[in-house]
Amino acid sequence: MDYVNAFLCGGLLCAVGQIIIDKTKLTPARILVGYVVTGVVLHALGFYQYLVDWGGAGATVPLTGFGYTLAKGVEKAIAEKGLLGALTGGLSATAGGITAAMLFALIAALLFKPGDKR
Repeated sequence: MDYVNAFLCGGLLCAVGQIIIDKTKLTPARILVGYVVTGVVLHALGFYQYLVDWGGAGATVPLTGFGYTLAKGVEKAIAEKGLLGALTGGLSATAGGITAAMLFALIAALLFKPGDKR
């Protein structure tokens, strides 16, 4: 059942994003930033943990999950290090994901010939 919940949660988040793209004039970049901010706000209000408990990877993998992880890292670092944690916690919590994204982008750039399609 965990797989079904993850599929439903991730699919719902993606479907909402697609509807926003289709029905508004927002650029994809603004929508992506909106998703990250939404994850931070929902964590701050205490709602996102319920979504993570139900949806698992379907809630933590999309961009709302990135915002959730940033906020959770800042919260933990502030508890441990005080105000300095507000500057370091988000990057510490998301360092693995950011590094993986950069590494996979580098590998893709080396394997394939990037360029404009004409």
